[in-house]
Amino acid sequence: MKIARFSHDDAIMYGIIDDRELVVLAGDPMFSGYETTGARVPLTEVTLLAPVIPRSKVVCVGKNYHDHAAEMGGVAPEEPLLFLKPNTAVIGPDDAIVRPVALSERTEYEGELVVVIGRIAKNVKAENALDHVLGYTIGNDVTARDLQRKDGQWSRAKGFDTFCPLGPVIETDFDPAQATIETRVNGEVRQQAPLTDMIHSVAAIIEYASAVFTLLPGDVIMTGTPAGVGTFEAGDTIEVEISGLGILRNTARDAAPAS
Repeated sequence: MKIARFSHDDAIMYGIIDDRELVVLAGDPMFSGYETTGARVPLTEVTLLAPVIPRSKVVCVGKNYHDHAAEMGGVAPEEPLLFLKPNTAVIGPDDAIVRPVALSERTEYEGELVVVIGRIAKNVKAENALDHVLGYTIGNDVTARDLQRKDGQWSRAKGFDTFCPLGPVIETDFDPAQATIETRVNGEVRQQAPLTDMIHSVAAIIEYASAVFTLLPGDVIMTGTPAGVGTFEAGDTIEVEISGLGILRNTARDAAPAS
């Protein structure tokens, strides 16, 4: 089942994709389930938004692929390396990634599988972890790489507004073991890997993270990126595709000079 968050006639709603239409839901599926309004809206008449705006947090995992850890000049950590992005960084499909050119000279893409939490998770074990997952979507962990290296920690480098594109939909019936990820810049393939290359599985990440802080419905977990990260410029179009989840597409622009 594919769940979308969308705008139509100046209203923001959730719906379930049924062929070329959206079956409109009565509320937010993270909290009110899948009760429908009875209305249907053609997909051609809506604007897809980020499928979830986390009310609490965006949890990220760094260096979760051996080849990416190596390209960053290190080895993969034995345990998941966690950090957070603010929810104000989230944008949706086709929204612009804004490069903070007054502060950073090197903005990079990182295509990732994203987990959407559907039930409260605290101290869950890996064998039960997937019971707390609503579904999966695609993300781009945009990073100001020069600031990451300069600061020695990652909050500023990964926390700018627009630095967390998510979308296009949440897929509830998805098996990461059967999927691949590919990132393209202006159609040129930059990243490509099976999701089975992840060092720490989705279940292991949820177990580890939920031992630290409570995961709430609507929280998302970005599971790390494979090798091939690199820069993009204003005007570039970045596409992250995961088989079974679709394509997350965003175009970059530079921030306007401060007035």
